[in-house]
Amino acid sequence: MKMDRAGGMAGESPLSFAVAENDRQVLAMVADAVRERRLRLAYQPVVVAANPGRTGFHECLIRVLDPSGRVIPARDFMGVVESQELGREIDCAALAMGLDALRRHGELRLSVNMSARSIGWPRWMRILQNGLQTTPGIGARLILEITESSAMTVPEVVAGFMAELRGRGISFALDGFGAGQTALRHFREFSFDIMKVDAQFTRGIAGDADNQVLMAAFLAIARQFDMVCVAQGVEQADDAGWLAALGVDCLQGYFFAAPSVLPSWETASKAAL
Repeated sequence: MKMDRAGGMAGESPLSFAVAENDRQVLAMVADAVRERRLRLAYQPVVVAANPGRTGFHECLIRVLDPSGRVIPARDFMGVVESQELGREIDCAALAMGLDALRRHGELRLSVNMSARSIGWPRWMRILQNGLQTTPGIGARLILEITESSAMTVPEVVAGFMAELRGRGISFALDGFGAGQTALRHFREFSFDIMKVDAQFTRGIAGDADNQVLMAAFLAIARQFDMVCVAQGVEQADDAGWLAALGVDCLQGYFFAAPSVLPSWETASKAAL
């Protein structure tokens, strides 16, 4: 193939070349971090709307560290790596670290993010099965979060996967609801336990009549299919109050707590040593 002097494909626009080059750099950076085990989990509480002092569970959010130790949020790289084998490696690392936290702290309930592409991935499945076998009852404290857009790529596979693991006590959350293109007919097949409404519908909702109508509709869908409804991206007191008054079950966002790589239960463990 003919290359131009800049090393790109002949005829490739400067913008598309710049985007492709950025993607290559991101992939290389994340691959190095996975190889050198520069990965951490950050934990963010999901609180009970009617009693915000009570935490329903914590979501595990994968963090990549650059060589200097700076934390790089998943949003800066996940879109690039999710369809790659590297995305499966990140899912494996997140699951392994989440299961380890559950094993060490018997009072925890955690949600771990995964892509539908990891279903059937041999190493991911081995990590899950080993965790379930070595720690009795751990499945009842594990929630697997699958993004709406990911679940819709292979709905039949996701439904079968959920049916198989539900018998082990595992719960399932549909992450980022409303951000993708959910075919509502699949809800009966999926049987998700938790609907997590995307933050774009919750930020500023106390003063947004359109999002208020949409959130009420999302809550009605959750109730119809026996799902706990979680509002993500809650950052203001008036939004939290409006959502609680509507009847949303749980709230998650910076108003309550930022994700932390050193959560309270870990600091308590270190202090006890």
